[in-house]
Amino acid sequence: MALDDYRLLGRSGLRVSPLSLGTMTFGDGGSGRNADSEAVSREMLELYADAGGNFIDTANIYNYGRSEEIVGDFIAKQRTSFVVASKYSMGMVDGAANASGNHRKNMMEAVSASLGRLGTDYLDLLWVHIWDFRTPIDEVMRGLDDLVAQGRVHYIAVSNAPAWKVAEANTLARQRGWTPFIAYQGEYNLIDRSIERDVGPMCHELGLTLMPWSPLANGLLSGKYTAADMVPPDPAMLKSGGRKVMLQAQGLINERNLSVVSVVQTIAADLGATASQVALAWLLSRPGKPLPVVGARTLDQLKDNLACLAVQLDEQQLAQLDEVSAIDLGYPHRLYASRMLRNVLVDKHTKIEGGFDVYER
Repeated sequence: MALDDYRLLGRSGLRVSPLSLGTMTFGDGGSGRNADSEAVSREMLELYADAGGNFIDTANIYNYGRSEEIVGDFIAKQRTSFVVASKYSMGMVDGAANASGNHRKNMMEAVSASLGRLGTDYLDLLWVHIWDFRTPIDEVMRGLDDLVAQGRVHYIAVSNAPAWKVAEANTLARQRGWTPFIAYQGEYNLIDRSIERDVGPMCHELGLTLMPWSPLANGLLSGKYTAADMVPPDPAMLKSGGRKVMLQAQGLINERNLSVVSVVQTIAADLGATASQVALAWLLSRPGKPLPVVGARTLDQLKDNLACLAVQLDEQQLAQLDEVSAIDLGYPHRLYASRMLRNVLVDKHTKIEGGFDVYER
């Protein structure tokens, strides 16, 4: 697999790379979570593009617009070569009541501002960044369809929303002849596989491409943390600290998660790969062909992440990773996965394909 082995995004004809370049770190370099400098941000864009990558993911909220500006400067001379995605929903102006949310006013104003920062007439893909549970769903979907009709947005997608809400939105859109979502972006990695309960099957049924963000669990799957880091963070570092402090504050550096990392590291050593590459290769192997959003702080980190496309995991290695990272599917998924129910619903001697494949994942 290579970055120029393009695939179709959801139920569309849009051709995108199998890895999207995430630009949340692009900005002033002043934070432990950001790229080291704006120059490094540009070098990462060049590295990704030179390798054949065409799918750039940004958002208005990323460093309060600076990420979009950096991306805009880069794509200026070759706009048609890239699929540029941005997001709206998050508050951009303190104290302004309507400067956040999914409603039409913020939607239209946010898109206009993003187009200005990106220096382009259109977005290839607009994400609803997070569902606000305040705006009526028909207002959201009609507004997005208007943007498509105006030519300011070509396709729409959604992130950080419950599966049932996305299903409702796309059903409404198709009933009324409006533009439906073609992709879903959410947290998905070997540390947190919760998305497999409902969102994954929903994407499968509706034909949405699943795009995992934080595919390395905020760096936890890179293998840089050990049992010695299983301590509460220094209170003085909570506001200014980097990813390690954030992981400690959330209690994510724990025995269970480090046991997952240990298996990843063992497999990586056997393959002559890095832990990050193995974690990303596992995601790429999942049913439905998820399309991870990969970001980095340094050029070397991005090079390492992109090299995951050359890593092949065999069935035994995949089984080891699946086992150590397994989650309880919960009700009703556990019920549907039971052999007893299958024998009741479909006679065990009857060869009928499908029907349970989602839960066998």
